[in-house]
Amino acid sequence: MIAWTEQQQMIRGMVRDFVEKEVVPHIDDLEYNGLPPYDILRKLFKTFGMDELARANFEKQIAREEAIARGEQVEKPATPEAASGPVSEEALDAAAMGILPIIEISRHCQGLITAMGVSVGLTAGAIMSKGSLAQKKKYAGELMTLEKIGAWAITEPNSGSDAFGAMKSTARRDGKGGYILNGNKTFITNGPHADTIVFICRLDEPGVEPADRKIVSFILDSGMPGLEQSPAFKKMGIGASPTGELFLSDVHAGPERLMGESEDGYGRSGAKSTFSTERSGVAAMALGLVERSLEMSLEYARTRVQFGQPIGSYQLIQLKLAKMEVARLNLENMVFRFIETRAAGKDFSFAEGSAMKLYAAQAAMEVTTEAVQIFGGAGYMRATRVEQLMRDAKILQIYAGTDEMQIVAIARDLMGRD
Repeated sequence: MIAWTEQQQMIRGMVRDFVEKEVVPHIDDLEYNGLPPYDILRKLFKTFGMDELARANFEKQIAREEAIARGEQVEKPATPEAASGPVSEEALDAAAMGILPIIEISRHCQGLITAMGVSVGLTAGAIMSKGSLAQKKKYAGELMTLEKIGAWAITEPNSGSDAFGAMKSTARRDGKGGYILNGNKTFITNGPHADTIVFICRLDEPGVEPADRKIVSFILDSGMPGLEQSPAFKKMGIGASPTGELFLSDVHAGPERLMGESEDGYGRSGAKSTFSTERSGVAAMALGLVERSLEMSLEYARTRVQFGQPIGSYQLIQLKLAKMEVARLNLENMVFRFIETRAAGKDFSFAEGSAMKLYAAQAAMEVTTEAVQIFGGAGYMRATRVEQLMRDAKILQIYAGTDEMQIVAIARDLMGRD
């Protein structure tokens, strides 16, 4: 894939029109005034049939798993790898449809993508990957269609990059088949509004060293006794993505809430897989930020006159613009590769996903910073919007693993170490 197809460009134009009409007029309320993003996201899903597609895919997978549970012979689902020749245009369009809204919305309001991605991609994705059939039927369908909002809770006040090693949240067996959960999670996307929460913690195993104890996960509902969800934090950027804190004090969870209904259902390996998926999608967010920054910078460089000529005629400004275009091309090629990989039914390795996130985050931060510089004093003002792009870009270097941790992840994966 070397360019967007005519079909993909048409879809992209439709999404862009939606963003201009339904998102841009509400940016200040979303970013600064605490307007929850979920009604806008649901309208996006409904407008483009994303809710119906998600529901159909969910029902198809559930029907297949139910048939297997009954002992029926079920054909393996057709996979792109089984087909001979290149990946079909239909498969590429389907994969692109999941990426194009990310790019277009990130041009104006990246926080919407963060809120959507955590609910649909991380929370629902974890349940569909590792949950039991009963858990999938109860929780995942409504998360995939955004009827319910999900949160994926792993980060704690003292366990950021060292998510597992410094984890203090615990699950203690209650002697009756259930568990008592305690702990504090922070920086949790959708935390203030989540209906369904995947809570990741350490199993309290007497006689086992804390570092060697199992990592387990539970599916929790908002309003459970002992579970408190904080109001949304005030953040540097992505204000449209509500972020908060969770407090658990002796929350009782029955065995049916244990992910996969097994203490081996969703531990370190499951969380690592989720991280890889999350990291791979950052390139699309970065591309939206970079495209918008370049467009705005080009327009300003053409029209802003200093010392009798447009500032775009000065070589130092030209250098900035040229580097922006290099970053845009690199990110676009990464996105094309991501689409092709997904269309072929494959996944990136942990090193590949981390490498993509590392470059994308750094490129987005560099380009948006230079956009503010090109605008000068005007770029520091909220009215021009370039300062918002710069603030939004910064989080890409922090969440889903900091730049520093991406370097560690890439190197360790290449060397075959966990």
